[in-house]
Amino acid sequence: MSFKLCERLDDLFPDSTQARLRGLDLVSDEEIWTFARDNDFVLVTQDADFAELAAHYGPPPKVVWLRIGNSSTKLVEAKLRYNARLIEEFVADGDLYVLTIT
Repeated sequence: MSFKLCERLDDLFPDSTQARLRGLDLVSDEEIWTFARDNDFVLVTQDADFAELAAHYGPPPKVVWLRIGNSSTKLVEAKLRYNARLIEEFVADGDLYVLTIT
């Protein structure tokens, strides 16, 4: 997803970052997973692979899986804004590991 989302959503999700901004754009999913786990991040993705890793390993990290197809940055931002409270509740619930947003 676009690095622009980090800035656009800073009011709701401060300290967000993006894989490319952290030099992780050319690494494996497992390396991104490990980075997110070790740095207390929630992964927000359109990639089913991360949801599968969450099912296999469990949290942390938690995964917000956007199942909205190939969407514009504007639509992704709108979906995350609309679901911000749900995302916060998901992050706080220790039993959950994947939140699917359609």
